[in-house]
Amino acid sequence: MSQKTQHFGQTLPLNEPAKRMSIMTKPIGSACNIDCSYCYYLSKEELLGHEKGCSSQMSPDMLEHYIKSYIEQQNYPEIVFHWQGGEPTLLGVNFFRDVVRLQKKYRPKGVKIENNLQTNGTLLNDEWGKFLSKNNFMVGLSLDGPEMIHNTYRTNRSGRGTFKQTMRGVEVLHKYQVNFATLTCVNNISGANPLEVYRFLRDVVRSPQMQFIPIVEPKSFRDTAPQHWPESEVLFQGMPETEPSHPNSIVEPWCVSASQWGTFLCTIFDEWLENDIGQVNVPYFEACVESWMGRVNPLCVFAPMCGKGLAIEHNGDVFACDHYVYPEYKLGNINDVALEDLQFSKGQQEFGNAKEGTLPKQCRECKYQFACFGECPKNRFIKTLEGESGLNYLCGGWKQFFTHIDPYISMIVATMGYPVHKGINADAMKIRFK
Repeated sequence: MSQKTQHFGQTLPLNEPAKRMSIMTKPIGSACNIDCSYCYYLSKEELLGHEKGCSSQMSPDMLEHYIKSYIEQQNYPEIVFHWQGGEPTLLGVNFFRDVVRLQKKYRPKGVKIENNLQTNGTLLNDEWGKFLSKNNFMVGLSLDGPEMIHNTYRTNRSGRGTFKQTMRGVEVLHKYQVNFATLTCVNNISGANPLEVYRFLRDVVRSPQMQFIPIVEPKSFRDTAPQHWPESEVLFQGMPETEPSHPNSIVEPWCVSASQWGTFLCTIFDEWLENDIGQVNVPYFEACVESWMGRVNPLCVFAPMCGKGLAIEHNGDVFACDHYVYPEYKLGNINDVALEDLQFSKGQQEFGNAKEGTLPKQCRECKYQFACFGECPKNRFIKTLEGESGLNYLCGGWKQFFTHIDPYISMIVATMGYPVHKGINADAMKIRFK
């Protein structure tokens, strides 16, 4: 008889590998109450061929089927649901009351279930605040900085800024002590004002965690999937047309440039290091500590493998990644194929392994490959100076950032009492500080 073990209420073979999923759930598809200029998801309704006039809301039957499948097909003691859009709060509080009810219905004994909700904050009110607090939702709040910066691109359908409405949402989160993080899109405007953005988030918003998201999209992104770019968009690193400000740029004018991104991160890192280390959580910075320790970076953009974060649309269609919601990367539908079979399919494994396997020589020989692994593949649409395709658009900025922080991260690791395994100081600092 084969050996078995108890695993949070389930009897499993002793050496059965852990099955853990992370799926970005789009219960309302791309529907949103605002109209951000740089949004990568608003165009999905037309691209995916959803029938006009049909509701983009996840039906009660689909919701229950999804929640049941997501829970039953994992064998991990903690299961996290990620709710995004579009704007998921358009569904109303009652929809998420049903979510919590169904999660309780199917939760195995001993399993902890958590929920992350990404929102623009404009619809948050007291009812939302009470619900989110009572049910321990983690909220990701989209906020780009002070009013003038935020309102540049985050506007409503009439072209008016949404800053004041979002800040009312911030007040709700604080009033009901909801755990939240700010999600700040770094574009050509916010990217030029790093300290103004950071200090506003720190001092006014009082954000306990700041996630900075570089906005990079080729001009064909609305209908062209990553790795299917037209040859005319695949230019050499450093060419003038790679700059967002160039009249013939290959990217949208609101994108952050590579050099701007590098300066943005370096400037904020210096402010954080001097004043806020241990007080403000900036995932990029803290994740780099893991990389310099020689561990696998916990952020997917820096990990050697991707493909672990799928996306599911309101109709049950599953895609390889949240940034790969294109017909070319559709894995199937949960009405037809089990979630675990989609998540752990051969095609999805190949998709994930391709991140490291398709790195150009310039990346493989880079001294900071360990910290980057080519970043997100969706941004790999330029050529190296030698003419090899697959270089990340932000390569120069990331290298600027890693070079800048290298000695400081080494000192942080050493001060924590760990050997420094990576970076320029690794050989000199492979001792354990007490």
